Formats: sequence, structure tokens, C-alpha cells
Amino acid sequence: MEWRQFVMNLETLSPASVEEVLVRHGATSVTFSDAGDVPVLEPGPGETPLWNNTRITGLFHSGVDIDAVLADLRDSLAVDELPDHRLETLADRDWEREWLRDFGPMQFGRRLWICPAGSDPGQTDAVVVRLDPGLAFGTGTHATTAMCLEWLDSSELQGQTLLDYGCGSGVLAIAALKLGCERAHAIDIDVQAVTATRENAVQNGVVDRLTVHAAGADIEGHFDVVVANILAGPLKELAESISNRVIPGGRLALSGILSEQAAEVMEAYAPWVDFDEPEFRQQDGQTWVRLTGRKRHS
Repeated sequence: MEWRQFVMNLETLSPASVEEVLVRHGATSVTFSDAGDVPVLEPGPGETPLWNNTRITGLFHSGVDIDAVLADLRDSLAVDELPDHRLETLADRDWEREWLRDFGPMQFGRRLWICPAGSDPGQTDAVVVRLDPGLAFGTGTHATTAMCLEWLDSSELQGQTLLDYGCGSGVLAIAALKLGCERAHAIDIDVQAVTATRENAVQNGVVDRLTVHAAGADIEGHFDVVVANILAGPLKELAESISNRVIPGGRLALSGILSEQAAEVMEAYAPWVDFDEPEFRQQDGQTWVRLTGRKRHS
């Protein structure tokens, strides 16, 4: 079966409004990409993806009435002319897998791997998290996520409880459960992240051991391990709240921090946490930091 692919530069148009029209007309998939030359593999922590010059692509079955799609776009967006756009005819292929062709298995630490569906690490004792890249932060390509995953791989998690604060795709909570955590909770302010975390938990067979919360939810209890991969500002503001979620003697990992911000973040947590030596990682001209430590007993 042939497919029809509608491609349009958004310019000043609302991405959500254009997507809504394409979906209304039966788009099998809608993707956003860079119409310029600013590649993004994974957004930084706290960032909302989409480029300054964004292109939208809608994939339709061959029978779609493209004229009706174009008319609906003009009416819904209240424009006389649409930005530069084109229609392409495509041979039948597994398009969901096609766009993942550049995302292969990635190893973090000794045994933890992040793999898109359909790929395998080739390591007999590997602990595999199945995760396809998406708009929610956290596939492992960003230094902050990678450092947290490596720390989890090196930690003794068997039978532990964990809180993933600012969960993004849920990759840290899911990895922890696969590495032996008994139960995990995950929370994020982004509704897209909450949805992605639940879907990824289902895909990895851990949904029965993971509770996902939207921002403002009342999380009960305290945790053996708390991981917060967000940004330095929120980490400082939430220092007491996050620290209070860790049991005495429990472990804390903080990331999403630039090297010049590390001292301020450590100072904010100093009343409750004894820190290890910071871990540094360079990426794209910036130096990111992971801070780990233990909650004091008193």
C-alpha cells in the first residue's frame, strides 16, 4: 500500500493547531522536525522541544483527500495561504521504525542498556529498558540522564523504593525497577511526560510497580532512593521538600546542574545531605554535574 506524506514549514503557525487538523483527517503519525539546521537528539532538562524553524509531517493512507486537509488548515488557522508545503507519495515501509534508524542500543555502566523496540544489546546479562525517543526528556542521550543511569547501574537497588522527581520519559524510574527496585514513584509538571512515563512503563512490563503523579499530587511516604534530574533553580527551591522524601541513611542523586551551579545546589542541601565528590560530564560545550549523597540520620 502506498502512503501520502504531507510536509509543511510551520513558520508562525501554532504546532498544536496544525497537528489537530492533521489528526482530524486521519493522520497515522504526526512528527515535528527541524526545518533549519539545528539538530536536537534530546532536549535539555526543563526545556520544551520544537525549533525556531519547525517542520511538521503528517503520514496518511493513500485514500486521504488532501484538498480537504488543505482547506481545513486554511479555515482553522484563518489564513488565506499556507506556508511552504508539499505532498509526497511513499512506498509501503515500517515508518514507525524508519525514523528510529539512527537510535541504537546504548550502554550505561556495566549492565544497563537503553534499547529501542526491536534492537538488542548482545550482552547475556544485560538489563534492558525498552525506550523509543520522543518529545519527553530522557532517552539517555543527554549527559544528565546518562550520569543518573550510570549511577543507578552502580547502586544496590534490590528491594528498595525510589522516587523519580521530574521523571520526563520515566527512564530513571523504569531502569531502577529493572535493576531490582521493589517499587517506584515518578512525578513531573509536564502532562506529556506523565503520559510518556505510563506508556513506557507498560512497554517495559513494570507498570504494576510504578506510580506516576502529575505536579501537585500528594506523594505519601519516604524513599530509600530519590533521583531528581531537573534544573539547578528548582533543585534549590525544593531542597527541603526533596530531602525530606529520603529516609535517614537513604541516597540522593541530583542532576540537570551546570558545573558553575554545583556549589549553590550543594549548599542548599547541606542541612540534610552529606555529598560525595561531584561527577562531571562535558557535552556540546557545557559541563554538567551529577551530585550524589546520603541523608543524615539527624
